Amino acid sequence: MCPRIRLPKPARRLFGRRGFTLIEMVVVLTLIALLLTLAIPRYFSTLDRGRLQVQRQNVATLRDAIDKFYGDKGRYPEALEELVTTRYLREVPLDPITEKPNWVVIAPEDPSQGAVFDVKPTSQSAVAEAKGK
Repeated sequence: MCPRIRLPKPARRLFGRRGFTLIEMVVVLTLIALLLTLAIPRYFSTLDRGRLQVQRQNVATLRDAIDKFYGDKGRYPEALEELVTTRYLREVPLDPITEKPNWVVIAPEDPSQGAVFDVKPTSQSAVAEAKGK
């Protein structure tokens, strides 16, 4: 058998105490809330910047595929889905802000050249319309 270790009386008093007082809990929760008020706005602004960066990259990918299509075929695609069917893209990328593949298509000046000359995000056109009003 293992002998029991006896702690001195002051140490026994510390270990015998169970739980936290209400004041201790309030102080800890207040500190956590203070830290969260500093961290959460930075977190969401970082998410927004990341979405904008992905949106820029998706627009650049679409424009590159349109340019390659024009270079190979001598005309612009009739729709963004034509880039997928002819394997210039695996799929039409999503706009990370709207989370849908709804890009604003800009047609070329000569309609006989095709229907998709350029693309821009729908969220940018909504912002531009709001500024214009």
